[in-house]
Amino acid sequence: MRRAEVQRTTLETMINVEFTLDGNGEFSGTSGIGFFDHMLKLFCKFGGFNLNLSCQGDLEVDDHHTVEDIGLVLGEAFNKALGDKKGIARFASGFYPMDEALILIAVDISGRPYLAFEADFPPVLAGKFNYQMIEEFFRAFVQKAGITLHVREIAGKNLHHKAEAIFKGVGRTLKIAVSVEGDELPSTKGVI
Repeated sequence: MRRAEVQRTTLETMINVEFTLDGNGEFSGTSGIGFFDHMLKLFCKFGGFNLNLSCQGDLEVDDHHTVEDIGLVLGEAFNKALGDKKGIARFASGFYPMDEALILIAVDISGRPYLAFEADFPPVLAGKFNYQMIEEFFRAFVQKAGITLHVREIAGKNLHHKAEAIFKGVGRTLKIAVSVEGDELPSTKGVI
């Protein structure tokens, strides 16, 4: 089973993640931010990932440290759970709708962290969650996961719909990219 546990403790957050790539889509625990928990639940459900999250963050300041640090820890756990990466599909992409919103997601599990994020989120709140933290979460995630991730808004007006399409789409696209197709490393260089 491809699984990892990662902990991170700073003066701003204490985070523990138990992550399983080949799970049944279950999210447990909390970030302390209701809307963000909803997005993580969608990411897990559509990725088939299991995530148990324990988090204490300085939410009295704002949501930035908590969301970014969860991205770092989850990205590290994702990378560790992949192991030697032999046999994975590596690439995947798709278009993901949510009512009027349409999002393109493309991923390469390349070992080279890069985020191309083109989606319009003004600095407004969903509860305690600033929509602009979606990009920061994925930037932190790709840095530690070692993946290239493209997120592009094709259409959309409702911020909640766009956010849902992104988290569902990234989960589903990663599920395809980490699926095992054989036993060789998917690289002509011999390393990822």
